[in-house]
Amino acid sequence: MTYATSVSPVFVGRQDELAQLREALEQVQSGPQHLLLAGEAGLGKTRLLEEFLAWARAEGAVTTVGSCLELGGEGLPFAPFTTALRGLRTELGAEAVAGAAAGREAELARLLPDIAPARPAGHESATARQVMWEEAEGDRARLFELVARLLEVLAAERPLVLVLEDLHWADRSTRELLGYLYRTLRTGRVVLIGTYRTDDIHRRHPLRPFLAELDRLRTVRRVGLRPLSRAEVEAQMVGIQGGAEPEAALAEAVFERSEGNPFFVEELTSECATCSISESLRDLLLIRVERLPEEALQLARLVSEAGSSAEYVLLLAVAELPEHRLLEALRTAVGAKVLLPTADGAGYRFRHALLREAVQDDLLPGEAAAFNRRYAAALEADPHLLPAEERTTRLARHWYRGGDAARALPAALLAAEVAAGRYAYAEQRQLLERAMELWDAAPEEVRAGLQLGESRAVHLPSHRAKPPGRVELLAEAVVAARTAGETDRAMTLVRRALDLLDERSEPLRCAWFWVKRALLAVALGSGDGSAEIAKAEELGRGLAPSPVHAEALHVAACWAMLRDPGEHALELATRAVELARTVGSRETEIRARNTLGTVTAASGDIEAGLEQIRVGRGEAERNGAHAEVIRADINLSSALEAVGRSREAVTAAERAAHAAVETGRRSQLVFALGNQIEGLLSLGEWDRVPGLLEQARGGPVTVGTRGLIALRTGELAALRGDTAGAGEALARARRALGTEPYEPQQRIPLRTLSVLEAALRGDTAAVRERAALGVSEGFPPGTHRYAWPLLLAAAHHEAAVAENPEASEGREEALARISEAARTLAHPVPVWAAHRELLRAELLRAARRFDASQWCGVEETLVPLERPHLLAHARFRRAEALLHAHGARTAGAGRPGSPAQLLASVRETAVRIGSQPLRAAAERLAAQAGLAGEQRRAPRAAENLTPREREVLIRVAEGRSNREIAAELFISPKTASVHVSNILSKLGVAGRGEAAAAAFRLGLAGEQAAEARAR
Repeated sequence: MTYATSVSPVFVGRQDELAQLREALEQVQSGPQHLLLAGEAGLGKTRLLEEFLAWARAEGAVTTVGSCLELGGEGLPFAPFTTALRGLRTELGAEAVAGAAAGREAELARLLPDIAPARPAGHESATARQVMWEEAEGDRARLFELVARLLEVLAAERPLVLVLEDLHWADRSTRELLGYLYRTLRTGRVVLIGTYRTDDIHRRHPLRPFLAELDRLRTVRRVGLRPLSRAEVEAQMVGIQGGAEPEAALAEAVFERSEGNPFFVEELTSECATCSISESLRDLLLIRVERLPEEALQLARLVSEAGSSAEYVLLLAVAELPEHRLLEALRTAVGAKVLLPTADGAGYRFRHALLREAVQDDLLPGEAAAFNRRYAAALEADPHLLPAEERTTRLARHWYRGGDAARALPAALLAAEVAAGRYAYAEQRQLLERAMELWDAAPEEVRAGLQLGESRAVHLPSHRAKPPGRVELLAEAVVAARTAGETDRAMTLVRRALDLLDERSEPLRCAWFWVKRALLAVALGSGDGSAEIAKAEELGRGLAPSPVHAEALHVAACWAMLRDPGEHALELATRAVELARTVGSRETEIRARNTLGTVTAASGDIEAGLEQIRVGRGEAERNGAHAEVIRADINLSSALEAVGRSREAVTAAERAAHAAVETGRRSQLVFALGNQIEGLLSLGEWDRVPGLLEQARGGPVTVGTRGLIALRTGELAALRGDTAGAGEALARARRALGTEPYEPQQRIPLRTLSVLEAALRGDTAAVRERAALGVSEGFPPGTHRYAWPLLLAAAHHEAAVAENPEASEGREEALARISEAARTLAHPVPVWAAHRELLRAELLRAARRFDASQWCGVEETLVPLERPHLLAHARFRRAEALLHAHGARTAGAGRPGSPAQLLASVRETAVRIGSQPLRAAAERLAAQAGLAGEQRRAPRAAENLTPREREVLIRVAEGRSNREIAAELFISPKTASVHVSNILSKLGVAGRGEAAAAAFRLGLAGEQAAEARAR
């Protein structure tokens, strides 16, 4: 038997919107189609979808629909996905869905319990569960990835249309899974549609930031429903009245009163004989309900408190009616267009959510609570009335809305445990906070009998206490919030816990929360965590060793490793390993060993440090601690890059990135990709970097990830001579990291990028100011790997502007500052020894001493190091020095080490790695030396500039910005920027500073040029 969802027998208007949906299905052969259908309540979203889905099925598509349930703030995790997947299982068969799951049925059972018994949330070893918060992130991400692959496989044979309705009621887990699918579905013939009510999305509604995020995805199309026109309203009225034309006055009144809302048109047209057109719309909606017989009316009121729908078996248990009378009441309500059977035929819902809301609002005080207690009692009496994945959440809701704290408190805790088992950590946190809200209202004997499920609040002293108290609930909520990415909320909960605890009587429990507070402060970018770590250590001083001590000591070691590397960090890491082993904290010992290896390698004992990391990695792998395995490979790649073993570093980083993808650890993926990019930039494999940067941008947005991506983007742009790109990346890095980052591994590269960006712009004053800032902040032990590139960037610019008289003021001071800083830097391995020689040669060039033998020595140190860009640079400078000393007569093409041979090698390397500035410089120098026949001749610089470009170059040499040049020449800043880019290319220089120097050499700048301009 079928039932209409609408009073209106005709589908009016919406042809444009229907065409857009049909177009999406027609285009699905070229890839997944993502849509959002939005409109106010009553505008006909469901009716439009019914028309589209019927057409889609006729075209051979498989369709399935899942609706979000209106259960208040706590929500039901993944409810629409469970319903939609169940629909696919019914439509395609259990074997097809199981086959698409490819052996991962147990994992999929967290969303679709029918497919297989779900593995318990705590099936992993304690170490694997507890070793990092990222473990839970990985579990959730793997589930998301499984759903995406499942849909792609099921859509391989024929198109699949998946609709998620009522996203304004969606729980956070549903929103995050839907967002993941919108971002990652790239293959398969899937049409993914979400719908929501626009009038429900107030300023603080949780769907609003989700919609803002989707706006940034070019793949998601919005389909908005507009009100019906005057003619469409009249056409709808004709259909409702069986073809009879309405009176003009009535049609006008209905149009004005309904404001083109189809649902209100239905109600006004259907009831116009018995109601005043001036009645409130709420009263109008209730007319249809209030005409029901008493039993049907009471049943409608009862259904309104069930949620979005009410299962028939549940109604049978709570309606307090014999089954034949219940069926008669349901038939009456369905016939009156108040209720409708649900799509699966298992229950009933209101014809429209507006109708249900009107009935709910009309309930008497106490009536709603009584209905909810009846639902809850029935669910407790018979657990089989609802699917297992729904029962606990709905039971918690009904007891809470029923005002029975004694039953609502344990129900909330049970629902929280179930939510965690489904990786719905945001909903777990909400339910735990609900339990805290109910705490005081529940009787003491109820609280005494409470038990928490599998605890994730690792090492919280007495966290197994019976009964648990507020502090235990807060600890679990902190972990749930942090795992769900709700860092701000986690910090709020930590502060609440510390307000509750007495430091004198419970110092270790306080220390546990202070450790979490330190980690959260770093994650939020609100501090470096040092004060919080110190507080935790102070609270534990003088007490017997415990896992809390070990964890606090390890967090302190990590802090020192990142912010104050040196002997102190090494001491802390060593103590953390020993203490963790002593107190039997296996997970902390594994992490501390990884940290110890990283610090040991940075302190100079390279092989011992690398071996420690490998040992820690092996232990983590044996214990199933996937996140720590990845962390070990990330740290291993960093340590290898630090000693110039870039090829090995890239391999380790690739291994970490692959594992992060496989296990769904998106935060770690970004850091693994960042290390991989760092190695590739060193190796000159720049063409691989843009794709990795794009992959990294798809990761989670945190302070650390945003900063890392911006730094790597800027480094590539600077190497390629992309002034605008380097500037944009620098601005993003500063926004992410702040102007004074806490960690040297962030701070010093940020200073280096700022120097490179200023050099590209030819802003010598900024180069010197930024380099001076970097030097003044100091280079802690083990940070020479970041300091050498900073000093080299500053020295290179000083050499580039050595012939520019306008840069002479302050030059000696700048060179002295660079030389002094270099004397303090370590150079323990060949790669940094080569940097030292390169810096010395640049400083000589800055002093206008062109020593070919010096550059020959630099070249010899770089040859075995697989640093093609630096080697090509050294060869270019050697050729330049030879030509400067002996002129073109030394250029002999066939002689090894001749300028011609060196420049040919430089050009070949520049072309291979993609360094346009280096290629242009080599071609320019070759042309000036008359070597055009031996390699492609570069344009003759001065002759190739247009008159306008000469004017712009003169002003560049005078230190003018693009905006100042534009104002002086009456052109736009954008046009000035284009001219500058053309000049750099034609001159074959890397930045404005070198361009200015070239202008002086060519006689386009200086006193003679100024006099010529005056004449």
